Amino acid sequence: MFPRPIQQAPAPARWLYAVALPVALLLWLFPLLGVALTSLRPASDLAQGNYFGMPSAIAWSNYVEIFRQSPIARYMLNSLWVTVPTVIGSIALSLMAGFALAVYRFPSNLIVFFLFVAGNFVPFQILMVPVRDMTLQLGMYDTWYGLALFHIAFQTGFCTLFMRNFIRALPFELIEAARVEGVAEWRIFWFIVLPLMRPAIAALSVLVFTFIWNDFFWATVLTQGPDTQPITAGLSALNGQWIAQWHLVSAGSILAALPPVLMFFLMQRHFIAGLTLGAVK
Repeated sequence: MFPRPIQQAPAPARWLYAVALPVALLLWLFPLLGVALTSLRPASDLAQGNYFGMPSAIAWSNYVEIFRQSPIARYMLNSLWVTVPTVIGSIALSLMAGFALAVYRFPSNLIVFFLFVAGNFVPFQILMVPVRDMTLQLGMYDTWYGLALFHIAFQTGFCTLFMRNFIRALPFELIEAARVEGVAEWRIFWFIVLPLMRPAIAALSVLVFTFIWNDFFWATVLTQGPDTQPITAGLSALNGQWIAQWHLVSAGSILAALPPVLMFFLMQRHFIAGLTLGAVK
């Protein structure tokens, strides 16, 4: 039913695996290595067509120049203003909704749950025009909180699906025992269920943080200008109609990738526990 470990495979299969693994890893890392090299190229290399060769010099000054030629610090602050409330809001709402859908039995339980699931299958591109018009009517267009509220609404469905299934896997006897002792429902949620949800919260925090921080589509649809644009949309402003400063865009991309990477390493232990909990008994 399950594939055998590679150590138990025949010798030719192990040799093929030993060769294919580093090749696949190199192919996967090749674009990232290209961006890292480009971020260290002098502008003269790109002007001479040296896009894929080794840089003629290591231009660490690109990482200083990106702060001089663009408000990248403001862009990153805007990304934090959008991402952090989205992570907190979507996870808080999904915890409560997931608890209600997993613990309580009411006639429309499955219907509400399927509505949350169905929202994940809606192509977000078709929402561009109505969402933009709605933010204009509500006066939230080109604001960080308008973008954050949209992300909270859109991410809550996926997070609720995750939380509901996680809570359903918890021992229901704990909740029943607390009810027998006369513990209020909100105390059951806060003192019994919530502490057990730490791995799920950590896993979702990393995923949602990465999704929202790296979002480009809605950042360009719902914001404009350096006062509100996140880092993903702000970097595209470095390329004008007549000139493309790819060395600065690459340096900015490396800087923009650091917060999600840092977030993952800080939450790595809980993140892996949240993804693998329930995989084995």
